[in-house]
Amino acid sequence: MRKRINRKTTPKVAGGKPLRKNNHKVTSNYWNTTQDEVQIDSEKPGKGYKHFLKKRDILKFIEIIPNWELYSKGLDAIVLESGEPGHDGVYYHIGVICISAWPKEMDIEFSKSYFKDHEDLFKRLGVKSKEEDDYYFCEFNEDQIKAYQLLHILLHELGHHYDRMKTKSKHSTARGEKFAEDFAFENEEKMWNKYEETFNVVFYKE
Repeated sequence: MRKRINRKTTPKVAGGKPLRKNNHKVTSNYWNTTQDEVQIDSEKPGKGYKHFLKKRDILKFIEIIPNWELYSKGLDAIVLESGEPGHDGVYYHIGVICISAWPKEMDIEFSKSYFKDHEDLFKRLGVKSKEEDDYYFCEFNEDQIKAYQLLHILLHELGHHYDRMKTKSKHSTARGEKFAEDFAFENEEKMWNKYEETFNVVFYKE
């Protein structure tokens, strides 16, 4: 079954306490204890989903993020979480970034609004797309999935974290989705050539 995503990445916090999905199992203490360094963890992807992105990919990626030490200050963990329809990432206000597992069949449907907002990125990745009545059907390969999850999803959630850490209270993000999206797009552009070199891949060229 094809999965249609209208991306949901709203940072999770309610009543001053971070929210967690019921299927999260504590495999380390990053949920309740400040870590000396960023932990990289992985959950089971769940039925119908797969982690095309691996922990080793995240480790390679953070080595090439400009100003990583500044942006990651106060970040405790990056978690490859189980997949869920309509979700591709989330930032928890305790310093935990989660990236959702991807549908096994790889191809995916995006709402028209989401596709249009990210059309330039999809073109740069060489993602094949077809417009339908109320959505776009997109064909991804494994390299494209990894790049999309790292260069956009991870950077978007990192933007939320950096935004929160720049506030006086360090309790909640101040500038919301636009700041996180701009943060992702700006750093994606800076990192594009280095990403291709590091991951030994070349994407679509005009």
